[in-house]
Amino acid sequence: MKIGVVDVGGGFRGVYACGALDFCLDRGIGFDLGIGVSAGSANLASFIAGQKGRNYRFYTVYGLRRQYASLWNFIKTRSYIDMDYVYNTLSNHDGENPLDYPALRSCPTEFLIVATDAVTGEPRYFDKSDLHQDSYEPFKASSSIPCICRPYFIEGTPYYDGALSDPVPVDRAFAWGCDKVVLLLTKPESVRRTSEQDERLAARIRKEYSAAAEKLCHRAQLYNESVDKAQAYAREGKVLIVSPDDTCGVSTLSRDPDALRRLYEKGYADGQKIETFIRNTDH
Repeated sequence: MKIGVVDVGGGFRGVYACGALDFCLDRGIGFDLGIGVSAGSANLASFIAGQKGRNYRFYTVYGLRRQYASLWNFIKTRSYIDMDYVYNTLSNHDGENPLDYPALRSCPTEFLIVATDAVTGEPRYFDKSDLHQDSYEPFKASSSIPCICRPYFIEGTPYYDGALSDPVPVDRAFAWGCDKVVLLLTKPESVRRTSEQDERLAARIRKEYSAAAEKLCHRAQLYNESVDKAQAYAREGKVLIVSPDDTCGVSTLSRDPDALRRLYEKGYADGQKIETFIRNTDH
């Protein structure tokens, strides 16, 4: 029986999934496969490396810094979030809070990181072979929200956030070979995305990246359809959806430390659902 976990990200709302994954670390719960989208890829990197609390500090401490996310960054680099600061300055072996890359690499859990090819609009699934000590480019590509960030280039190819092309990659987990999947959403599962804001952002990148713009226009529809499908799987007992009953006022780019703490605590408490799901699966 192979069990996967999918973390869909959601900017600073990802602190909810971070809490659920920290609960799993406390209880010794592991998975055969982890698939991360955007901030979800960073959550899963720390989880697979066994670093409880690491990502919580990124959301609640480092995320408040101007160097991490700010208009100052946008004016300087055309990216509101400085991916190099997050995934190099802070995360390298000599950084303030290093990712334990050797532990990540040696852990038997397989790891997929979803990004979107900005030229074709198609998903790219990076894996551990694309990561190296102090070289974490796939995380940057997976988290590059159009207009908020410039596309991130890897070997000459520009990438945007993985949510454009595969926002809820449950089917990818089943295609990999999972029998059951834990899906971590960062907004209530009953909440449906709307496309108005995405369409406005798409207009700003259409001239240069028309395929990515088209994907962005249809992201809400794809997300909603994917959640609907996950709910159908859940009724069959194949998927557990873990999502907050509310987001405590936390949005994609909001940085209220108290709200982030409350949302993290919701995620940690909801981690109990994962333990129950896996225990029932074992039996």
